[in-house]
Amino acid sequence: MRILILTQYFPPEMGAPQKRLSALAVSLLKAGHQITVLTAFPNYPSGIIPEPYSGHLMLEEKIEDVNVLRAWIYATKNPRMVPRLLNYFSFVISSAIVGTVKLGQQDFIVVESPPLFLGMTGLLLSKIKGSKLVLNISDLWPESAVAMGIVKNKTIVALATWLEEFLYRQAHLITGQTQGIVKNIQSRFTDKTVALIPNGASLEGCSPPSLNNQEGAFTKEKLGIRDKFVIGYAGLHGIAQGLEVIIQTAQLLSDYRDLTFVFFGEGPEKSKLIHLSNQAKLDNIHFYPAAPSTDMPKILRLFDVAAIPLKRLDLFKGALPSKMFEAMASAIPLILAVDGEARTLVEKAQSGICVEPESPPAMAEAILKLYHDRAYSETLGKNGRHFVFKYYDRDKIAKDFERLLFKSAGEDRENGSTS
Repeated sequence: MRILILTQYFPPEMGAPQKRLSALAVSLLKAGHQITVLTAFPNYPSGIIPEPYSGHLMLEEKIEDVNVLRAWIYATKNPRMVPRLLNYFSFVISSAIVGTVKLGQQDFIVVESPPLFLGMTGLLLSKIKGSKLVLNISDLWPESAVAMGIVKNKTIVALATWLEEFLYRQAHLITGQTQGIVKNIQSRFTDKTVALIPNGASLEGCSPPSLNNQEGAFTKEKLGIRDKFVIGYAGLHGIAQGLEVIIQTAQLLSDYRDLTFVFFGEGPEKSKLIHLSNQAKLDNIHFYPAAPSTDMPKILRLFDVAAIPLKRLDLFKGALPSKMFEAMASAIPLILAVDGEARTLVEKAQSGICVEPESPPAMAEAILKLYHDRAYSETLGKNGRHFVFKYYDRDKIAKDFERLLFKSAGEDRENGSTS
């Protein structure tokens, strides 16, 4: 099959969609399909296009043997509405032009949403290239933007809702990252095929800390935390994550001198978090920049515990943070401050302690339980790795997605379609 993946976000950027789509593209390529990724120049979340990408309108490259086409984007980290819309629509337009000119016929065009607006490019290209449109929904939009207070204008919300529903009706197939997303769309569009294609982890390279003592000790030593019990967070420092709860937890546990908290990553909330830490005069918190995805297994092996919070919103009851799968694959026990689907999964896997969202006392109590009972902590880590291997291996997920596409193509042949 000839498959185009259309996404605003792709490596070398860090993040959940970047990792998931990169792994999917590589798996489908290895399975013998012709894969092209049409994406923007890397700029997220810094708002800066780095060398050697800056100064170009279009660029072609290969990443892990996958053909990658890059189109210009207005890069900004300004959180205000107008700059964000310019960021989204600049790529909507440039990707439509580059896709029309540079791409041949495609069997499927897989569009990653959000941003929802990119679905317009996907729909246009599907008509031009004779392709079936597949929408992959990793976050319900505009619902999530409204719930977090990012979008308040009723006219914009109404227009975005109309566009969302229009694109769902035009899609040949819809996939979602969580059961909550799938059920939400199925309830509104009963005639559409909506399938679960969850986040997961690649077990290759994700090994338990016990197998990497020398490397882990060396890295801890280099960062000055060699003899510390490390509570770690690695990922986007955004509004949805509600990372203030970790700062407040660190303040509650500041008397435990061998406990330390580390943050790896970037995002719009990072400066605020650093300010809160400095304001409280905490010396048990360390902030580090984002690292390439190839370094993530090494970073995770620094952690004795992975802290994964989200804000207390009903919307997030259907969320499954991708970072939980990577930590589980590395046999790191979780402290999950998320309700709903994620909590159900962690409790089923017996891979961590689930606490109430936005509750520093509850998170502190969970940390101390794992700190005092290392055998229990190790058991939770092993349980998580086994669970991911069984149910959330990215290679298996890619095969499930491939079967969906084959089934879709087969049904069209049975119906006499030549598209």
